[in-house]
Amino acid sequence: MSAHQKTADSPFVRACRSEPVPHTPVWFMRQAGRSLPEYLKVREGVPMLESCTRPDLITEITLQPVRRHHVDAAIYFSDIVVPLRAIGIDLDIKPGVGPVVAEPLRTRADLSRLRPLEPGDVPYVTEAVGMLTDELGETPLIGFAGAPFTLASYLIEGGPSRTYERTKAMMYGEPELWADLTDRLADMTVAFLKVQIEAGASAVQLFDSWAGALAPADYRRYVMPASAKVFDAVAGYGVPRIHFGVGTGELLGLMGEAGADVVGVDWRVPLDEAARRVGPGKALQGNLDPTVLFAPTAAVEVKAQEVLDAAAAAGTGHVFNLGHGVMPSTDPDALTRLVEFVHKASAV
Repeated sequence: MSAHQKTADSPFVRACRSEPVPHTPVWFMRQAGRSLPEYLKVREGVPMLESCTRPDLITEITLQPVRRHHVDAAIYFSDIVVPLRAIGIDLDIKPGVGPVVAEPLRTRADLSRLRPLEPGDVPYVTEAVGMLTDELGETPLIGFAGAPFTLASYLIEGGPSRTYERTKAMMYGEPELWADLTDRLADMTVAFLKVQIEAGASAVQLFDSWAGALAPADYRRYVMPASAKVFDAVAGYGVPRIHFGVGTGELLGLMGEAGADVVGVDWRVPLDEAARRVGPGKALQGNLDPTVLFAPTAAVEVKAQEVLDAAAAAGTGHVFNLGHGVMPSTDPDALTRLVEFVHKASAV
């Protein structure tokens, strides 16, 4: 039996398809990471990008939150810049800063540095996904990639940005160069996701972390074509496709239109309103404010129940998650309690 067959009836995959579930499935973005002492121990002295290329570490880190929190899905431990590094882009993840690109891409000549990604560039992905699906059994593994817009922003800015001024300057001022850049990044993202799905990932999530910086008309014109290309290219595998961004309340309908089966929602828009914006036929994922986890347990449960109630009112499939990633200083026990609460409160 393939990994996809083993997980087809799991609460997570069923919720992504808007099918009935025994309880609302839960997983957390950044559930594997700095909030866990066991993660900090295993990563000690190992640079971030090295940890993303060692199958033993990828497997252990991906499994840690499943063991601890009893979440309904694992997410493949990686970083959105891993495929860029794999094709030879000189970049590093600097602690406290994030990904930093040594020579940003600013001209048409720079496009030649973005060669196609081959499965042989990322053998550790195939190996790690195989190890993980063996261990996980009926628990789904979510594949992971950064969306073309967010990757392009890193490449053009040279690192994290609050204003995206160089990115938008290229987008508006050199639209043909922008289109060619994001199209190449779409092809690379497709190749990266295909490796994960073919090795056994049961779903994939495209992280367009920075798309919230855009007006809807600009998203439709400059960003949606490349994202749609990614979703179209993996549609034939039949695995659920999730699309997530932060601050994307005004873009939710367009993000669904780009081709996702599940639209991730941050905490700013209630799920019943999100369902109205996204339109019928799509499941939703989200959307507890990550900072709520710093409040006492009773308060967390009140807010979690509000999310469940809004999801029930939305009347579509629902995967419970935070509205963004787990914050590093979050108490891991608060996450474990939250999973237990959601499972009990939503049990049929």
